[in-house]
Amino acid sequence: MINVFRKIWLFSGKEKGNLKKSIFAAFIHAVFNAFQFVAIYYMLECLFISKISTKNIIIAFVILMISLLGKIVTQNISQMKQTHAGYFMAADKRIELGEKIKKVPMGFFNSFSLGKLTTLATTNLTQIESWIPVLLVNVLGGFLNTCVFVLAIFLINIYIGLTALVGMTVFLMVTSLMEKRSRKNATDMANIQTCLTKNVLSTLQGMQVIKSYNLGGENNKNLDDAIDNSYKTTLALEKMVIPYTVVQRIVIGLTIVAMLFVSIRFNISDNLIITDAVMIMIASFTIFEGLIGAGSNMAILRIAENAIDSYEYVNQMPILKEGSITEPIKNHNIAFKNVSFSYDDRPILKNVSAEIKENTMTAIVGPSGSGKTTFCSLIARFWDVNSGEILIGGKNIKDYKIENLMNSISMVFQDVYLFEDTIENNIKFGKQNASHEEVVEAAKKARCHEFIEALPEGYDTIIGEGGASLSGGEKQRISIARAMLKDADIIIFDEATANIDPENEDKLKEAIESLTKNKTVIMIAHRLKTIRNADQILVLKDGEIVERGGHEELIKNNGLYSDLINAKAKAESWKLSNKYRIEL
Repeated sequence: MINVFRKIWLFSGKEKGNLKKSIFAAFIHAVFNAFQFVAIYYMLECLFISKISTKNIIIAFVILMISLLGKIVTQNISQMKQTHAGYFMAADKRIELGEKIKKVPMGFFNSFSLGKLTTLATTNLTQIESWIPVLLVNVLGGFLNTCVFVLAIFLINIYIGLTALVGMTVFLMVTSLMEKRSRKNATDMANIQTCLTKNVLSTLQGMQVIKSYNLGGENNKNLDDAIDNSYKTTLALEKMVIPYTVVQRIVIGLTIVAMLFVSIRFNISDNLIITDAVMIMIASFTIFEGLIGAGSNMAILRIAENAIDSYEYVNQMPILKEGSITEPIKNHNIAFKNVSFSYDDRPILKNVSAEIKENTMTAIVGPSGSGKTTFCSLIARFWDVNSGEILIGGKNIKDYKIENLMNSISMVFQDVYLFEDTIENNIKFGKQNASHEEVVEAAKKARCHEFIEALPEGYDTIIGEGGASLSGGEKQRISIARAMLKDADIIIFDEATANIDPENEDKLKEAIESLTKNKTVIMIAHRLKTIRNADQILVLKDGEIVERGGHEELIKNNGLYSDLINAKAKAESWKLSNKYRIEL
């Protein structure tokens, strides 16, 4: 139990002060709660000596009012402080998680890590913000409340006090056994919750495929199993707690009976006055309520503790080490020197060396899986090289602060992700302080102004998460507008024109030429139109550069580049035969 409180205390961070105040207020609340028994004791004493006057009633009333007002004030303070502590300690951890993710290599993210991180940011931290402060204060407050009453009984009669203390000790022993027993179930529950989140995410992200292959309902076995396991684990935890809860109630019941018996026995033997005996008998039915509440919350507190333990996953996440160079990058020559990189044990790039001069366009081509996207991603430090080095402006990219490095790079991906926000804010993502006029200008250059204006709310239109409410070409053009607005000196295009419709391709080509003027450009593309005028073409195969040079030069070489271009031209000229042609 002490270990649980220690973990919560360490996890609370800057909110330790609020937790202290909340617990102290809960203790004072227990003291004020005891005042009502002072009033009852006073009235009983007056009753038994047949001396009840208006003055006595007023005194008892004042004591009760002090108890009531004190309880209201202290409970309000305790709840406000514990609520503040809960929400802000979770908020701080979410911010910390967000900052950590920015520094994690992209290779870290997979279906497991995404499920784990989603569970951490949602379920686990929600449990922490909602449960931990409340449970902590309730457990300690309930325990302190009972301690105050037991201490008061000791002052009245040491033997009855010992009876209450023995019952309290046995109760805590049972609670400790329950807490230890709940450890395995709580750990299993956390693992099951992660599995459930991962399967829900996978199902939602792959809904189009699931529907197209009729794999919904009973056929979606992984999700069904995850839901069933979550149900069984939660039910098992509840069933596990029930026997211990029953024993706790029995212990408290027997303790109350014992206190009543001892009080009556001492009163009969004239060792306890009638006022004290009656007062103890009345108090015995209420003094353990706080302890019962504390015991009931211990199993749930264990689950919350497990949520804290799960956050250790964030502390163990690998991070890309930052350099110390913060001044703006002025020279944008890029050099790969004997660069090798592998995903786990699968080599992607093998001893690659290349030079990309400032203010030139370099096209990267090659078969699928040759390492083109990885080549570009390494420049932005989405991953770190296994060996060799990448230089920008003559300095290793590892020597720059990541923020400083990324300020000089804009990336336009083939798979565009747009946030659930307005179109204007999505375009402004790379330049938060941009004016509306700058956004419109970038949109016009990217040839997306017209379709944005046609939307119900124009630039203030909220788009679905991931840009689900837009077509592929529309999302791509917004992504290019975003890059234009950022106006970085190095621009990386990963199949930037892949989803552009034919009628806008020429316009977008002009926009890209405008965007890339006086920039260092790296472009992954298969379309001849987008790479014909490149200053340099690097041809990758199996993680190695097998050809390099200009378009005309590589065509004459009749090598892999020539084969790729011919294959692409042949594919684009393919038509249905008359046998399968549909007349409209």
